[in-house]
Amino acid sequence: MREKNNGSRPFVLGNSRCVFDSMGNGLSTLGPFQPLHVVMLGLDSAGKTTVLYRLKFNEFVNTVPTIGFNTERVRLNNGAARGISCHVWDVGGQEKLRPLWKSYSRCTDGIVYVVDSVDAERLDEAKAELHKVTRLTENQGAPLLIIANKQDLPGSLPAADIEKRLALRELGPSAAYHVQPACAIIGDGLHEGMDKLYDMITKRRKALKQKKK
Repeated sequence: MREKNNGSRPFVLGNSRCVFDSMGNGLSTLGPFQPLHVVMLGLDSAGKTTVLYRLKFNEFVNTVPTIGFNTERVRLNNGAARGISCHVWDVGGQEKLRPLWKSYSRCTDGIVYVVDSVDAERLDEAKAELHKVTRLTENQGAPLLIIANKQDLPGSLPAADIEKRLALRELGPSAAYHVQPACAIIGDGLHEGMDKLYDMITKRRKALKQKKK
Protein backbone atom coordinates (compact mmCIF):
# COMPACT_ATOMS: atom_id res chain seq x y z
CA MET A 1 0.00 0.00 0.00
CA ARG A 2 1.37 3.38 -0.98
CA GLU A 3 -0.58 6.51 -0.14
CA LYS A 4 0.26 10.12 -0.83
CA ASN A 5 -1.04 13.46 0.36
CA ASN A 6 -0.45 16.77 -1.39
CA GLY A 7 0.56 18.49 1.84
CA SER A 8 -2.09 21.21 1.47
CA ARG A 9 -3.72 20.43 4.79
CA PRO A 10 -2.92 18.37 7.89
CA PHE A 11 -3.67 14.68 7.60
CA VAL A 12 -5.46 13.24 10.62
CA LEU A 13 -5.13 9.59 11.41
CA GLY A 14 -8.87 9.07 11.43
CA ASN A 15 -8.68 5.29 11.69
CA SER A 16 -6.06 5.25 14.45
CA ARG A 17 -7.47 4.68 17.93
CA CYS A 18 -5.38 5.90 20.80
CA VAL A 19 -5.51 6.36 24.54
CA PHE A 20 -3.63 8.64 26.90
CA ASP A 21 -1.98 7.46 30.08
CA SER A 22 -1.99 9.45 33.31
CA MET A 23 0.97 11.52 32.11
CA GLY A 24 -0.84 12.52 28.92
CA ASN A 25 1.30 10.32 26.68
CA GLY A 26 -0.42 8.90 23.64
CA LEU A 27 -0.25 5.18 22.91
CA SER A 28 -2.05 3.39 20.12
CA THR A 29 -4.32 0.65 21.39
CA LEU A 30 -3.08 -2.49 19.74
CA GLY A 31 -4.51 -5.95 19.69
CA PRO A 32 -2.23 -8.94 19.11
CA PHE A 33 -2.39 -8.61 15.31
CA GLN A 34 -2.43 -4.83 14.94
CA PRO A 35 0.75 -3.13 13.69
CA LEU A 36 2.79 -0.65 15.65
CA HIS A 37 2.27 2.97 14.61
CA VAL A 38 5.66 4.51 13.81
CA VAL A 39 6.28 7.98 12.35
CA MET A 40 9.45 8.76 10.41
CA LEU A 41 10.60 12.38 10.50
CA GLY A 42 13.67 14.39 9.60
CA LEU A 43 14.83 17.26 7.41
CA ASP A 44 14.43 17.10 3.65
CA SER A 45 17.12 15.04 1.88
CA ALA A 46 18.03 13.12 5.04
CA GLY A 47 17.02 9.85 3.36
CA LYS A 48 13.70 9.04 5.06
CA THR A 49 11.95 7.60 2.03
CA THR A 50 15.02 5.55 1.10
CA VAL A 51 14.96 4.14 4.65
CA LEU A 52 11.24 3.32 4.35
CA TYR A 53 11.49 1.39 1.09
CA ARG A 54 14.70 -0.38 2.07
CA LEU A 55 12.84 -1.65 5.15
CA LYS A 56 9.77 -2.53 3.07
CA PHE A 57 11.35 -4.22 0.05
CA ASN A 58 14.93 -4.91 1.24
CA GLU A 59 16.23 -3.20 -1.88
CA PHE A 60 17.20 0.29 -3.00
CA VAL A 61 14.35 2.27 -4.55
CA ASN A 62 14.92 5.54 -6.41
CA THR A 63 12.84 8.20 -4.70
CA VAL A 64 11.73 11.79 -5.25
CA PRO A 65 11.23 14.47 -2.58
CA THR A 66 8.13 13.68 -0.53
CA ILE A 67 5.39 16.29 -0.83
CA GLY A 68 3.02 15.11 1.89
CA PHE A 69 3.67 11.58 3.08
CA ASN A 70 4.34 7.97 2.18
CA THR A 71 3.02 5.10 4.25
CA GLU A 72 3.85 1.41 4.20
CA ARG A 73 3.30 -1.60 6.40
CA VAL A 74 6.73 -3.02 7.21
CA ARG A 75 7.45 -6.42 8.73
CA LEU A 76 10.61 -6.43 10.82
CA ASN A 77 13.04 -9.32 10.52
CA ASN A 78 15.73 -8.88 13.14
CA GLY A 79 16.19 -9.93 16.78
CA ALA A 80 13.25 -9.75 19.19
CA ALA A 81 11.31 -7.65 16.67
CA ARG A 82 11.31 -10.42 14.05
CA GLY A 83 7.81 -10.80 12.61
CA ILE A 84 6.49 -7.58 14.18
CA SER A 85 4.47 -5.43 11.79
CA CYS A 86 4.81 -1.63 11.75
CA HIS A 87 2.64 0.92 9.98
CA VAL A 88 5.29 3.50 9.10
CA TRP A 89 4.42 7.06 8.11
CA ASP A 90 7.21 8.88 6.26
CA VAL A 91 6.42 12.61 6.37
CA GLY A 92 7.97 15.23 4.12
CA GLY A 93 10.77 17.24 5.71
CA GLN A 94 10.60 20.48 3.77
CA GLU A 95 10.22 23.50 6.04
CA LYS A 96 6.67 24.23 4.86
CA LEU A 97 5.59 20.67 5.76
CA ARG A 98 7.10 20.44 9.24
CA PRO A 99 4.06 21.97 10.98
CA LEU A 100 2.21 18.83 9.85
CA TRP A 101 4.51 16.57 11.88
CA LYS A 102 2.31 17.13 14.92
CA SER A 103 -0.68 15.51 13.21
CA TYR A 104 1.25 12.46 12.09
CA SER A 105 3.10 11.87 15.36
CA ARG A 106 0.02 12.02 17.58
CA CYS A 107 -0.40 8.74 19.51
CA THR A 108 2.65 7.19 17.89
CA ASP A 109 4.30 4.13 19.43
CA GLY A 110 7.72 5.36 18.37
CA ILE A 111 9.50 8.08 16.41
CA VAL A 112 12.21 7.42 13.83
CA TYR A 113 14.24 10.57 13.15
CA VAL A 114 16.55 10.36 10.15
CA VAL A 115 19.67 12.55 10.06
CA ASP A 116 22.14 13.15 7.24
CA SER A 117 25.43 12.34 8.97
CA VAL A 118 27.43 14.24 6.34
CA ASP A 119 25.45 17.49 6.39
CA ALA A 120 26.95 18.94 9.58
CA GLU A 121 25.81 22.46 8.68
CA ARG A 122 22.14 21.48 9.10
CA LEU A 123 22.47 19.57 12.35
CA ASP A 124 21.47 22.60 14.41
CA GLU A 125 18.31 22.85 12.30
CA ALA A 126 17.71 19.12 12.72
CA LYS A 127 18.16 19.50 16.47
CA ALA A 128 15.66 22.37 16.71
CA GLU A 129 12.98 20.48 14.78
CA LEU A 130 13.56 17.29 16.77
CA HIS A 131 13.26 19.01 20.14
CA LYS A 132 10.14 20.82 18.94
CA VAL A 133 8.30 17.61 18.07
CA THR A 134 9.46 15.57 21.07
CA ARG A 135 8.32 18.27 23.50
CA LEU A 136 4.73 18.09 22.31
CA THR A 137 2.54 16.78 25.13
CA GLU A 138 1.36 13.84 23.02
CA ASN A 139 4.93 12.78 22.25
CA GLN A 140 6.63 13.10 25.62
CA GLY A 141 8.12 9.75 26.53
CA ALA A 142 7.70 8.29 23.05
CA PRO A 143 10.71 6.07 22.22
CA LEU A 144 13.06 7.73 19.74
CA LEU A 145 15.30 6.05 17.18
CA ILE A 146 17.86 8.33 15.51
CA ILE A 147 19.01 6.94 12.18
CA ALA A 148 22.45 8.45 11.53
CA ASN A 149 22.20 7.91 7.78
CA LYS A 150 24.85 8.04 5.02
CA GLN A 151 27.59 6.51 7.14
CA ASP A 152 29.13 5.15 3.92
CA LEU A 153 30.11 8.63 2.74
CA PRO A 154 33.41 10.39 3.51
CA GLY A 155 33.12 12.95 6.30
CA SER A 156 30.13 11.33 7.98
CA LEU A 157 29.94 12.07 11.70
CA PRO A 158 29.98 9.07 14.09
CA ALA A 159 26.98 8.26 16.26
CA ALA A 160 28.54 9.81 19.38
CA ASP A 161 28.96 13.16 17.61
CA ILE A 162 25.40 13.01 16.27
CA GLU A 163 24.14 12.41 19.82
CA LYS A 164 25.99 15.49 21.09
CA ARG A 165 25.00 17.74 18.20
CA LEU A 166 21.33 16.84 18.62
CA ALA A 167 21.57 17.37 22.41
CA LEU A 168 19.64 14.18 23.05
CA ARG A 169 20.43 14.20 26.76
CA GLU A 170 18.47 17.44 27.04
CA LEU A 171 15.26 15.66 26.05
CA GLY A 172 14.68 14.74 29.70
CA PRO A 173 15.11 11.76 32.01
CA SER A 174 12.00 9.99 30.68
CA ALA A 175 13.21 10.09 27.06
CA ALA A 176 14.34 6.71 25.73
CA TYR A 177 16.48 7.01 22.60
CA HIS A 178 19.03 5.14 20.53
CA VAL A 179 21.39 6.44 17.84
CA GLN A 180 21.92 3.92 15.04
CA PRO A 181 24.66 4.37 12.42
CA ALA A 182 23.20 3.33 9.08
CA CYS A 183 23.38 3.40 5.32
CA ALA A 184 19.88 3.34 3.84
CA ILE A 185 21.05 2.60 0.30
CA ILE A 186 22.48 -0.80 1.23
CA GLY A 187 20.42 -1.27 4.39
CA ASP A 188 23.22 -1.45 6.93
CA GLY A 189 22.01 -0.78 10.46
CA LEU A 190 18.32 -0.29 9.67
CA HIS A 191 16.91 -3.53 11.03
CA GLU A 192 19.21 -3.36 14.05
CA GLY A 193 17.87 0.12 14.73
CA MET A 194 14.25 -0.98 14.40
CA ASP A 195 14.93 -3.85 16.80
CA LYS A 196 16.19 -1.28 19.34
CA LEU A 197 13.06 0.81 18.79
CA TYR A 198 10.84 -2.20 19.37
CA ASP A 199 12.72 -2.96 22.59
CA MET A 200 12.20 0.61 23.82
CA ILE A 201 8.49 0.46 22.96
CA THR A 202 8.11 -2.82 24.84
CA LYS A 203 9.89 -1.48 27.93
CA ARG A 204 7.76 1.66 27.92
CA ARG A 205 4.54 -0.34 27.81
CA LYS A 206 5.67 -2.53 30.68
CA ALA A 207 6.55 0.54 32.74
CA LEU A 208 3.15 2.11 32.07
CA LYS A 209 1.40 -1.10 33.10
CA GLN A 210 3.36 -1.14 36.33
CA LYS A 211 2.27 2.44 37.09
CA LYS A 212 -1.38 1.48 36.73
CA LYS A 213 -1.11 -1.36 39.26
